[in-house]
Amino acid sequence: MTEELRDYLDFAVDTAFRAGQLTLGYFQTGVHPEFKEDDTPVTVADRKAEEWIRGRINDCFPHHAVLGEEFGQSDAGDGRHRWIIDPIDGTKAFVRGVPLYGVLIGLEIDGVCQVGAVCFPALGETISAATGLGCWWNGRRARVSDATEMSRAVVSFTDAASFEQYGRADAFARLYRSAYQSVGWSDAYGHMLVATGRVELMLDPILNPYDCAPFPPILSEAGGYFGDWSGNETIYANEGLSTCRELLPEVLSLIRKTPDPTQ
Repeated sequence: MTEELRDYLDFAVDTAFRAGQLTLGYFQTGVHPEFKEDDTPVTVADRKAEEWIRGRINDCFPHHAVLGEEFGQSDAGDGRHRWIIDPIDGTKAFVRGVPLYGVLIGLEIDGVCQVGAVCFPALGETISAATGLGCWWNGRRARVSDATEMSRAVVSFTDAASFEQYGRADAFARLYRSAYQSVGWSDAYGHMLVATGRVELMLDPILNPYDCAPFPPILSEAGGYFGDWSGNETIYANEGLSTCRELLPEVLSLIRKTPDPTQ
C-alpha cells in the first residue's frame, strides 16, 4: 500500500504543478469571469485546467472516479478510488491578479482522503502528503507551529463577512479576539500556512469537499488537524478549519462557548 500511495502522490504533485502552469497562461491577462448561480466566479482557466486534470486522470487511472468543482461527478469508477479536484481555488483572487490561488488535487481511497497535493503556481509553492509518507513543502518536510496557546497564535481567514452569513460571527469574534493577530484573503493558502507553521489557525465557515480534499492528509502528516468546527476530521461538513493539535482543544472550546445573556 505504501508504494501505491507514493505513486499516487507523485502523480498528484506532477498533475497539480502542470495544471498550475496552464493557469499561469491566463493569470494577470485581464481574463473576465462568468458568475455561477451561487454568485461565485468561474473563468476559462478554471474550465481548461479541470478538463486537463480529468483527462490525465482518465488516461492514467481509467477506473477511478472524479469529482471536480466545474464538471461535477464522474461515476465511472471502481468504487474505491475517487479524485477530488479544484482547478483554481481562489478564483476571486485569480481574476484580480492576486497570487494566492491554488490547484487542489486529493484522492479518497475507500472513503478516506489519503493523498493530497496543492500547487500555488504564482507563488512557486507546492505542498503535498500521503498517509504515512509525511508532508512536504517544496521538497522539505513541513510541520505545524509549536504554539500552545491562542494568545500567541495567528488566525487566517478569507472573507470576514462570511462568518455572519453562515452563523459563525460570535465564534469568529471569540477566536480572533483571543489570538495574537488575524489576517485575511487566504482560501486554500491559509490551510497551507497552518501546515507549514506560518500561522496557527485557518477558518472557513463554508467549504465544499473539492475546496479541501487534499488537506486531511496534509495537516495530519504535518502534525496538525483538518476537519469541521466540532472536532470531526471530515471534508463533508460544509465548513472547515486547520490548526495545531496543541491548540485544537482551546479552539473548540472558544467555538462552543455560549455567550452570557446577562452581559
